[in-house]
Amino acid sequence: MMKRFRNVMLLIALTIVVSSMVLTQRAHSHCQIPCGIYDDNARVQSMFEDAATIEKSAKLIAELARKSDAQSQNQIVRWVVNKEKHAQNIISTISNYFLTQRVKPNQKDYAERLIKHHAVIIAAMKAKQNADVEYATKLNDSIEALSSYYPEHKH
Repeated sequence: MMKRFRNVMLLIALTIVVSSMVLTQRAHSHCQIPCGIYDDNARVQSMFEDAATIEKSAKLIAELARKSDAQSQNQIVRWVVNKEKHAQNIISTISNYFLTQRVKPNQKDYAERLIKHHAVIIAAMKAKQNADVEYATKLNDSIEALSSYYPEHKH
């Protein structure tokens, strides 16, 4: 009976995750016109915040997975959806902001920048696919690897 309940809960979680991904695929980035209002470091900090949320989600998913009551199963679903959303935020920020506006073919380290930005996308994708905290740590490390390109500007 518990195995059937858990399978039903996992099916519901999967349905929610897939539905939220399909129905909420919007680009959340700064405009793609030359307005000149950019704060690259703020976007990097936002990605660090998303990565921390993914890590917390993974920890709580693991903790709740040991429980079989309905409330715990409900919370697992909510944390899975939360983890997915924050990973997608990172993917969108890299794709729709950095790769379209900040990484340029005329930069002398263009290939290195592409590799590091792509590594963040891959790490975010793996953090979506897995519930292990190890993937959140790797995601954070990949963001850290490109953060030197976007230092904080003091005004």
